[in-house]
Amino acid sequence: MDIRQLRYFIAVAEHLNFTEAAKHLFVAQSAVSQQIADLENKIEVKLFDRNKRSVKLTHAGGVLLKEAIDIVSRAEEAVIKTQEAELGIIGSLKIGFLGYTEKNFLPFLIRGFRRNYQNIDLQLDQYNHGILIDSLSTGELDIGFTLSFGLDNIGGLEKRSLFTEPISIVMHCDHPLAHQSSINLGDLAQERFIALNRHESPQGFNQTLLICANKGFSPNIVSGPKLLHTVLLLVDAEMGIAILPKSLEHHASPSLRFIDIEGEAVQHELVVAWKTSNQNPSIPLFLKELDAMNMKGQDDFLKIT
Repeated sequence: MDIRQLRYFIAVAEHLNFTEAAKHLFVAQSAVSQQIADLENKIEVKLFDRNKRSVKLTHAGGVLLKEAIDIVSRAEEAVIKTQEAELGIIGSLKIGFLGYTEKNFLPFLIRGFRRNYQNIDLQLDQYNHGILIDSLSTGELDIGFTLSFGLDNIGGLEKRSLFTEPISIVMHCDHPLAHQSSINLGDLAQERFIALNRHESPQGFNQTLLICANKGFSPNIVSGPKLLHTVLLLVDAEMGIAILPKSLEHHASPSLRFIDIEGEAVQHELVVAWKTSNQNPSIPLFLKELDAMNMKGQDDFLKIT
């Protein structure tokens, strides 16, 4: 017994006429008669009482009809789901993010994606910069919203730029320079610095070193906490100053000041990144949704960040 025979059987049972069933199936009547006969021989059960004037389902045929409809329906559903899985319409997507800049657009993006792709399971979590990059590289994550700094030195990752934001000097409001609108970074060579832990966020740590090196000094890093919120807390406790994205100002204590760096603009570039060899078919769908959101309101998309 195969799916084709069950389809032929259902057609005859619904029409109670071999000629009409054949028309419905777009095959010759002889083909329908042959398949029904083969089916009855295989299961050794008579399915129809038929003569020259009429065709009727037997009791056994009625039982098979109910089961056949269910089997064919489930087989067709299985094919559709398999095809959708190949296209990425059914599946899962693991997304990592840093947790500060993305808050202005990521919820909107996720809502739109879930409306359009209801059968893709989204799993989202916040990561430190370094762990996020490692998780992308190992395939633990499919998509990552992260900073571009250092990504070009890591093989196997692709990225797409979303926007840039300024980097600020962060200090407590009681710091002697906290009243200034901008500061020459070279004037801070003797300051104590707080930076994210080098093992947790090597790219972020190295960027702090590079920014200071470009101003002619090596920062005196006195503490390297694992979390950004801890960096902000330690600066608020006047244990040192930090170099951080300006968008963190929205998450910071009112007693902290985010001050522009004088001279050439120092900026973070936020990117969406993924592993080149990751074959998850839902990734292109997510990137397409991101592009669509950007195209629909690119000015607003950039403005809110």
